[in-house]
Amino acid sequence: MVDGAGYTPPKVWVWKDRDTGRWGALNRPTAGATHQSDLPVGSHPIQLYSMGTPNGIKVTIMLEELLAFGCSGAEYDAWLIKIFEGAQFGSGFVAINPNSKIPAMVDRTFDPPLRIFESGSILTYLAEKFGKFLPTAPRERAECFSWLYWQMGSTPYVGGGFGHFYMYATEKSAYAINRYTIEVKRQLDVLNRRLAESEFIAGNDYTIADMAIWPWYGAIVQGELYEGGADYFQVQEYTHLRRWSEMIGRRPAVKRGRLVNRTGALQLPERHSASDLDAILQATQKTSGERE
Repeated sequence: MVDGAGYTPPKVWVWKDRDTGRWGALNRPTAGATHQSDLPVGSHPIQLYSMGTPNGIKVTIMLEELLAFGCSGAEYDAWLIKIFEGAQFGSGFVAINPNSKIPAMVDRTFDPPLRIFESGSILTYLAEKFGKFLPTAPRERAECFSWLYWQMGSTPYVGGGFGHFYMYATEKSAYAINRYTIEVKRQLDVLNRRLAESEFIAGNDYTIADMAIWPWYGAIVQGELYEGGADYFQVQEYTHLRRWSEMIGRRPAVKRGRLVNRTGALQLPERHSASDLDAILQATQKTSGERE
């Protein structure tokens, strides 16, 4: 439909026509499982069921940061949930996340095992379980949680809003794209102003707030999210955000975590030990050396 064609919503909405876009076969107005499918279980305490989207990357970064810190209890198996194929609607996955969204995690140190879903909830759970990357002083802790929940509330405008209409909608809507572009640029400015006065998002220390925000907004200013997005958003304007994004991106655990549950070349669909990632990173370094 062309902008301004005068679509009038019906008095009572009825699901008749499926969306023919990328998500057309998956979107539906009901919850629950569509098919029976048990989840695999590995040998480690933490079982992660996810995909390497920005929301999924938050958790793998956190787990790799914990392991780098020496928290051996954070050793994990990461299983790929192919969301484009509807794996998130399998009965096993729905049992650990009734909302059918990645990531979802199971802590098998409990009997029965403990489920945790929603990326912000998982980050908080792991930070409290291991006592890392979450301030204990009231003021700093409140600041960290404020920015963590800012991300959880703001990013749907980036992904489901701007990203959907800019990248995936079968018909381009100038109204929708412009509306969400304004909001994304406003959010980038919010972060840029914050990082003009603070080394990290929540203050002087690296926290789960940085881990939550970086895979989305760091990727935008680095030109890694949405084709042509860096030019489109004129990311050179956000100098403080770019400084922070580059700093976080250089962290070894971040480099490791962003490779997990991804299916591209030199990436890792499933992760079951540190050596899995070691092999990928060695191959990456070798490829980089050959290019030079």
